[in-house]
Amino acid sequence: MVEDEPAIGSMCQRVLAREGFEVDIAVNGTLAQEMIEKKQYRICLIDIRTPKMSGVELYQWLRREYPRMANRVIFTTGGVIDEKTIPFIEQSGRLFLPKPFVPRELTAIVKEAMMQPEE
Repeated sequence: MVEDEPAIGSMCQRVLAREGFEVDIAVNGTLAQEMIEKKQYRICLIDIRTPKMSGVELYQWLRREYPRMANRVIFTTGGVIDEKTIPFIEQSGRLFLPKPFVPRELTAIVKEAMMQPEE
């Protein structure tokens, strides 16, 4: 999970752990890259707006370096969504979970992502 808001990251980690998922949290895309290079992940839940490297940039890197993982990305974002964000998400074809979300929505979309093929 790439999330720079500690409260959201902690909540997601608790909720998903109760569902049997192991969750690692990176506070920015640069740290996420380092983690991905060291460990194989089945899903990436990526906040589009993170410091040092945006979720868009991280996704583009994933597509180049780890295309199978890129197929199991879930994007999140909150607040005002700019005019470039929605077209990007639509073009990517990836799942999207707008903030704020409730635990039930989080677990449902993660389970949906787990069913996505790793092309």
